[in-house]
Amino acid sequence: MTRTSLGAADPDPLQELLAISRERADLERRQEVAVRRARNTGYSWAAIAMFLGVSRQAAHKRYGRGT
Repeated sequence: MTRTSLGAADPDPLQELLAISRERADLERRQEVAVRRARNTGYSWAAIAMFLGVSRQAAHKRYGRGT
């Protein structure tokens, strides 16, 4: 473990990468659930895409299976 100029311990970079990877997977699952709930509530792909910051086609392509 290395120390910063302020003396605080830096996390092990590999452990940090692992933690980030796990967080990303959790966020992906949460996003999929939220998209499914939005579709089940009646929101359009255009509305969902706007909140995801992607095109309607991209949102549908990524999350459209089974909804």
